[in-house]
Amino acid sequence: MAALGAAPFVACGRKTERRVEGGFVDYGGARGHRLRDRAPVAAPRRTERVPLVIVGGGIAGLSAAWRLRRRGFGDFVLLELEDEPGGNARSGRNDVAAYPWAAHYVPVPDVRAVHVRELFEELGVLRDGVWDPRMLVSQPRERLFRWGRWHEGFEAALVRTPADRDEFRRFGDEVAEMRASGRFTIPSSLGAQPSPLDGMTMARWMDERGYRSPELRWYVDYACRDDYGASLADTSAWAGVHYFAARPPDGESPGPLTWPEGNGWITRRLLERIGPHVRTGAPVRRVERAGTGLRVLAGDTEYRTEAVVWAAPSFLAPHVVKGAPAVRFAYSPWLTANLTLDRWPAEHGFEPAWDNEVHGSPSLGYVAATHQTHAFRPERTVWTYYHALSAHPPAEARALLLRRGWGEWKEAILADLEQAHPDIRQCVSRVDVMRMGHAMVRPTPGFLSDPARQALARTPGPVFYAHSDVSGLSLFEEAQDRGIAAADRALALLGRPA
Repeated sequence: MAALGAAPFVACGRKTERRVEGGFVDYGGARGHRLRDRAPVAAPRRTERVPLVIVGGGIAGLSAAWRLRRRGFGDFVLLELEDEPGGNARSGRNDVAAYPWAAHYVPVPDVRAVHVRELFEELGVLRDGVWDPRMLVSQPRERLFRWGRWHEGFEAALVRTPADRDEFRRFGDEVAEMRASGRFTIPSSLGAQPSPLDGMTMARWMDERGYRSPELRWYVDYACRDDYGASLADTSAWAGVHYFAARPPDGESPGPLTWPEGNGWITRRLLERIGPHVRTGAPVRRVERAGTGLRVLAGDTEYRTEAVVWAAPSFLAPHVVKGAPAVRFAYSPWLTANLTLDRWPAEHGFEPAWDNEVHGSPSLGYVAATHQTHAFRPERTVWTYYHALSAHPPAEARALLLRRGWGEWKEAILADLEQAHPDIRQCVSRVDVMRMGHAMVRPTPGFLSDPARQALARTPGPVFYAHSDVSGLSLFEEAQDRGIAAADRALALLGRPA
């Protein structure tokens, strides 16, 4: 974790004491950059007519496809830029475990999140109102490293003085009041309304409310980096409050829901249902009007269609969709890595948990992919390491992400983990790194009332925008909500109202 104002994440230049394999597992944004730069491509060789095209195979696009099938509509294709669908819900697997590449859990949805619960009932996660205990995170859930040892949860390592305790209590009371207002919901479409909180940063809101405790401010900064990839100083106060007020208080939820491969488990289950409609490695380079319909150019195919669900990031649309509204959303760059450990490092303090944070680190710690084995702790494991590059402006962070080689990032990651695990270099045999230049939309002040964002949500078609960035919050529930809403609107345009 980064304390407020932490120094940038830098490599230490040390050499590991054993050979470590690995490399980058992404394309460094190459395919997206070709779309941005409108690189020349060959003319299409074939034409296909299909009533509906979904662009983007992340959770929004997969959810739109799931909704179409649930409503008995199967005459569509889903086009995905990359070779593997899933977006931020992709996963991997090696001879030790399956593991996530980004999103790794879903909070237990309350009864208002109808579509999330509907999906989980179909997938067997929820049966007769009871959550499958194998898919609820196993205890211990989280720990924090500070003062040379691990502590259970956060409170024991953060609340140091009576002043800290008073501020944590007051903050909790304010959050509870805002939670009770019903204006902070997941998905946000259930209750979000214009708010003066969106006119300021979370840092300013805390200043005005008299929150001075460095411990509380570290905790809230961690929350903003965790969900938004942004610091207190860059996050809308509405979004900062939403992190806490849209979820039940600690101890009142049995979750979250998680799997060894994180939300990649959901991706796989959705693909089992809609897989025949999915075409990967199919970058869409043009969407434009053609007579009374639309012309979609992707790979070697020209699709003639009546409606498009645009489930790719909205910033790409102006480069591809003729007449698309311009957006000025900020996006947070992230680095994730999966480390294969041949043995567990030595520990001091509280036992290994699912989520492991290091106070004072600029990273967001790691989750253990083998934590959900329940019955025993295997000798080997995989840790998924997360780092939001929030110490730099997004453009600078993206440049840094691509400029550094794999060896530099590997050394920086191991040096960071050495703070809590001095023998980590004797344990790790492989480090695979993924770079995500536009990993998630960043809810900066003003996003809630942003006319461009609202225009995307209200567009009458025939192109319907469905990415989670239309919500301004990069959450599974938001992506699903936007995908389903776009699918329903597209079906209405095609003459198939709900």
